[in-house]
Amino acid sequence: MHNHKMLNWNDLRYLLAVARQGSTLAASRALGVNQSTVHRRVAELERQLGLRLVHRHPTGYRLTEIGERLLSALGDVEESIAKLQRAVHVLKHELTGIVRLTCPEPVLTRIIASGFVDRFHARYPELKIEFVISDRYVDLACGDADVAFRSGEASDERLVGRKIADSTWAVYASRDYVKRRGHPHSIEDLLQHDLIGFDGVMENHRATQWLASALPEAHVVARNNSVLGVVAAVKSGLGVAPLPTPIGDAEGELLQVLPPVQELARSWYMLCHPDQRSTPRVSAFIDFVIEELPALRKALG
Repeated sequence: MHNHKMLNWNDLRYLLAVARQGSTLAASRALGVNQSTVHRRVAELERQLGLRLVHRHPTGYRLTEIGERLLSALGDVEESIAKLQRAVHVLKHELTGIVRLTCPEPVLTRIIASGFVDRFHARYPELKIEFVISDRYVDLACGDADVAFRSGEASDERLVGRKIADSTWAVYASRDYVKRRGHPHSIEDLLQHDLIGFDGVMENHRATQWLASALPEAHVVARNNSVLGVVAAVKSGLGVAPLPTPIGDAEGELLQVLPPVQELARSWYMLCHPDQRSTPRVSAFIDFVIEELPALRKALG
C-alpha cells in the first residue's frame, strides 16, 4: 500500500459489485448510484491500495489477477459488515430485560393502582419493571437503578430528565384526633397541637426543614424515618403532620386540616443517567412514561 489510511468499506463494496455484475453500469444499478460514481470509487480504491484491480474493456470490467485474489477477502468483509449491522439492529430494537425504577415507598401503591405497570407490561411483554423502593436517593450514576421518579429540584448534574408532575403537601390529622383536640385553622394553631416529625433518611427532607423553620417550638411527640410511618402515626390519632396530598386525601380516616403549604410545593422529575438514556429498554420506558403522564400525575400528585 502507498499509505496506511483505513480503507473505506464503500469503496470495497463498489469493487465487489463490479466483480459480481460484470460492468460498472450493472453495478451502479445494483447499488442505486450513478455509473460515474462507480468509476470514481473503484479508481480511488486502486489509488489507495497502489494496485491495479480491474481491466477496463469496451465490453465491461474484469478483475485483474490481484483483484481476483482479493475477491474472497472482500466477501469476508461484506459478511462481517452485514453481521455487525444485524447486531446493531438487534441492540437498537431489543426490548427485553428489566427496567429498574426507583421511587419513594409511598407512591409505589399509587403507581400500581393507576394501571401504569400493567399497561407497560402489555405494551412490552418482554420488558419488566423492577422497583427499587427507597425514601433516600438511589445513585443512578453508580447503576443502582435505571430511572428515578423524584420530587424536589434535580440537583445531580450527572443526570438528565424532565418534570413529570407537581408535588403538594398539606397538614393532616385523624378524625378522632380532631374530635379530641380540635381543628387547627392556621400554622400558628399547630403550636397548640401534638406534631409528628421525620428523622433518619428524612431528616433533611423539606417537610422536616419546614417544621423546624415555621414551628421551632412545636411539640413533637413522635418521629419516623418514612412517610408511610408518619401516615400510620397520624391515622392512630397520635398527632398532626404534613403529608403528600395524594396520600392524605386517599386515607378516609384523615382530614386535611390545613391547605397545601406553599413552602412544601415541589415538582416530580423523571431522571436517568445519559449513558442509560439511549439503551432500548430505558428509552422505551421513558417514552411510555411521557405517554402516560396524565395517569402518572394523578398518582404522583
